[in-house]
Amino acid sequence: MSAQKERIAKAALDELPDGGSIIIDAGTTTAHLARLLPTDRELMVVTHALPIANLLVSWPNVTLCMLGGIVRPRTLAAVGDWTRHNLADVFADVAFIGTNGLSAARGLTTPDQSEAAAKRAMIKAARRSVVLADHTKIGVDHFSRFADLSDIAAVITDDGLDPETAAEIEALGPEVVLA
Repeated sequence: MSAQKERIAKAALDELPDGGSIIIDAGTTTAHLARLLPTDRELMVVTHALPIANLLVSWPNVTLCMLGGIVRPRTLAAVGDWTRHNLADVFADVAFIGTNGLSAARGLTTPDQSEAAAKRAMIKAARRSVVLADHTKIGVDHFSRFADLSDIAAVITDDGLDPETAAEIEALGPEVVLA
């Protein structure tokens, strides 16, 4: 789904503030977004994802805030109490969130409870939250729920999503953007 994730990331650029602060969650689609961040504006980027931090650490226009915690080998994301405590003092303009599952019935889900807690804290720490997910994750539910669709301002996905499902999601709150 690399081409779809690249299109989703490009569409997500429209959600960036002119300057200010963003949170970037761990994940392959959010990593595409990090690679595409513009260099013509100052951004404070908060992340718990080692690959994203490693990419952005040397960018001159980015002030990188790395969240601490226990690093999960599978996702290379810091999770746990340290992560949540760090986020408690953050208020960012936009949080870009990844998800393993998104459904009208269950909202946003992921298999791991510690990842769910970190994602919940990221959403709470932002003025606006945008989910980046390819269409294969929509209609899928996992073990740990971390948000209702009404908590999200927008869902950016690829054009593989059927119009009926897009309308069902929009009826619950977020704008659906097809990339």
